[in-house]
Amino acid sequence: MAPPIAYSLIATDLDGTLLRGDDTLSDRSRTALAMAVGAGARHLVVTGRPAPRVRPLLDELGSQGLAVCGQGAQLYDAGADRMVWSVTLERELAEVALGKIEAEVGEVYAAVDQDGVDGLTLIEPGYEMPHPTLPAVRVLRRDDLWTQPISKVLLRHPLLSDDELASAARGAVGSLATVTMSGPGTVELQPCGITKATGLALAAGRLGLTSAQTIAFGDMPNDIPMFDWAARGVAMANAHPELKSVADEITLSNEDDGIAVVLERMFSGGRTGPLIGRQAGPGTRPGAAQGAPRTQ
Repeated sequence: MAPPIAYSLIATDLDGTLLRGDDTLSDRSRTALAMAVGAGARHLVVTGRPAPRVRPLLDELGSQGLAVCGQGAQLYDAGADRMVWSVTLERELAEVALGKIEAEVGEVYAAVDQDGVDGLTLIEPGYEMPHPTLPAVRVLRRDDLWTQPISKVLLRHPLLSDDELASAARGAVGSLATVTMSGPGTVELQPCGITKATGLALAAGRLGLTSAQTIAFGDMPNDIPMFDWAARGVAMANAHPELKSVADEITLSNEDDGIAVVLERMFSGGRTGPLIGRQAGPGTRPGAAQGAPRTQ
């Protein structure tokens, strides 16, 4: 009988984590994930990208299962090409939150991800996409952002750093929305209480798995709730200091196949590459499960 695997659920962020800077997935990472799945584990993408921006990658991976998208606001079924569950950010709340932020820091530039499997990313004048390879539609004025239900608002400031903008936004919006920072040039507003952890918990429950069986990989502060929920959190070498400070382990960067290094060690029974930072055994940090996600 084969020995039990260390973790039954592998939750991976995409940008700065599983994907390289050019939005590609390396052969080594693809092989390592296939090895883990072949050993009985489940791979779950947990990303800030909305479902329509994740679908091509899921096709490339041959994934027909669930994916957590939109910072936890969407649970997408790739096989059926349908949204299993989603939460939207009310237009009125978004507008009030933006007004409060601009009262604190001056003008910001905004974009939105529309809800749904065919939702668009809309950007107002002045907003520049942090990922130029991702499609977006430019609108003429801010009011045009709200024509359809949205899952989140993306913010950029002409002068403030991401950390400064995120801190100011949290102080300004209070309980109106959850503020996250998911990558360079990417500060976001999403429905209050919704994080990657809520989506991950919902997906794991549908798969019959628990936080104690989960290992999570990430690179930005928006991955902190996911690390809190999972039994083990692994930060990339290129990760934000806030995430590194709560990680159980720090692996190599996304450019150096950091995820593959960990999976090869766990699922092939041997160490195949260098690690950076601390290590601990499976389940050494108990998951702090979030409250149940809200349904629409």
